[in-house]
Amino acid sequence: MLKSSLNLNHFLICLASFFYAGTTLAQETILKIEIDPAVTFQTIEGFGASDAWTCQFAGLWPAEKKDKMADLLFSTQTTKAGQPLGIGLNMWRFSIGGGSAAQGKASDIGDEWRRQYAFLQLDGTYDWNAMPGQIWFLKAAQNRGVKQFVGFVNSPHVLFTKNGKAYSTDGNCNLNFDKLPQFADYLATTIKGIKKTTGIELNYLSPANEPQWKWNEHNQEGCPYNNTELTQLYRGVNTALVKNQLKTKIQIGEAGQLDYLYNNGNAKKGNQVDQFFNPASPNYVGNLSHIDQSISGHSYFTTSPEEKFIAVRKKTAEAVAQIKGLRYWMSEYCVLGDEVLKGEKRDLGMVTALFIARLIHHDLVISNATSWQWWLAVSAGDYKDGLVYIDKNKTDGQVYDSKLLWAFGNYSRFISAGSKRLQVKTIGADVPQVNVSSYLQNKKLVTVVVNPTENDLDLDIEVKGNKQRAVQTYVTSDQYNLSPYKQYRDTKQVGIPAKSVTTVISN
Repeated sequence: MLKSSLNLNHFLICLASFFYAGTTLAQETILKIEIDPAVTFQTIEGFGASDAWTCQFAGLWPAEKKDKMADLLFSTQTTKAGQPLGIGLNMWRFSIGGGSAAQGKASDIGDEWRRQYAFLQLDGTYDWNAMPGQIWFLKAAQNRGVKQFVGFVNSPHVLFTKNGKAYSTDGNCNLNFDKLPQFADYLATTIKGIKKTTGIELNYLSPANEPQWKWNEHNQEGCPYNNTELTQLYRGVNTALVKNQLKTKIQIGEAGQLDYLYNNGNAKKGNQVDQFFNPASPNYVGNLSHIDQSISGHSYFTTSPEEKFIAVRKKTAEAVAQIKGLRYWMSEYCVLGDEVLKGEKRDLGMVTALFIARLIHHDLVISNATSWQWWLAVSAGDYKDGLVYIDKNKTDGQVYDSKLLWAFGNYSRFISAGSKRLQVKTIGADVPQVNVSSYLQNKKLVTVVVNPTENDLDLDIEVKGNKQRAVQTYVTSDQYNLSPYKQYRDTKQVGIPAKSVTTVISN
């Protein structure tokens, strides 16, 4: 009996050792990559978000609260311990409203948080104090170092629409083209007014947003256009910018779905890269003086299944590459929902953060996006659409950061404008769920690792022709918010925690 017990105990110890060894092995997954600084891809322009909907009220909150929001979004400062105060966005999208807020309930847009103010009043006069909340955030962004500003239009001002509303009644274009010159002059006047009152000159103007959708549900401002109508719009706005001697460039596209940028079968609203930038197209506008040589699309509805996720982004990159010198912006995204993740219910945790970090990776690495811009910088909704969240209160309340904010910061805080994306290759065994991208500016190498797995990872980075020293990692995970994590003397064994987004900075 005693002998049997000893044998059983020995067996149990061996069994425990086996499982323990297996667990240890799983936790010590090694991924070896090679980065080649000689093989470069797109030059990064920046990362941003928009002031839409919420900032018109959030900008009226007590100074301490709105400063906290602005710091989280724009700050590049750190605490004495090295903890970043914010994610350092360097692009800011300013919503040039259609005037529905001044109409109140008569706008037919039920939720007043989705109505938009404008400097142009319903009586045709201008009130440069009409958008104090948004202007506060515009200045706060500039004061914290933001240098690129985009004015974007969801609907033409109600004075220039067919139905006098900021949405389409019948799902067709709502711009009254007889009033296109006045609408274009209004946009130019708005740009000049913003500069006069704030000192900020909008670098870009996006005159139409997601033109493929019908925008007839009157729950937010919007206006449909086909490609021919967009061409008229772009030409009219270009004329106004020239007349007013403005430097602002017209940023076009804002496709509601990426496949509208290439040939998706919709002859009137698709194939936008070729339509607007091929000199043989009747809708060619690429030669207009104020057209920026970029085209933008939104990553909605293309994130699953995996085959579609990859294929759509490859086709986007291929379409843009057909036009010499054309750049691609991913200019809007939030979680509306797909097979993997639903848009409903606010999530301040890592599930959404890891989902978005992976999306950013694919948009940068497969689509060659030169900028990546989130939808609502500040949200008051119970939805996965914000970086910073606040209570739905016009004057005061609580401010909440999110893991998504900090995970976005793993890119935006450290990949500065002018950085070049580099070639990254896996050497040996691959860990397919883990995404790695790398960027170089001057002599600083920034590598971002998205590890959604349950296991910690040892990353072995070999930089072709260079030995890396003075390595610092920043981690966003359940425990950390873009926090300084560990320092290393080289890149041979860099620790990447499970379920994290980690930025590795080396010289």
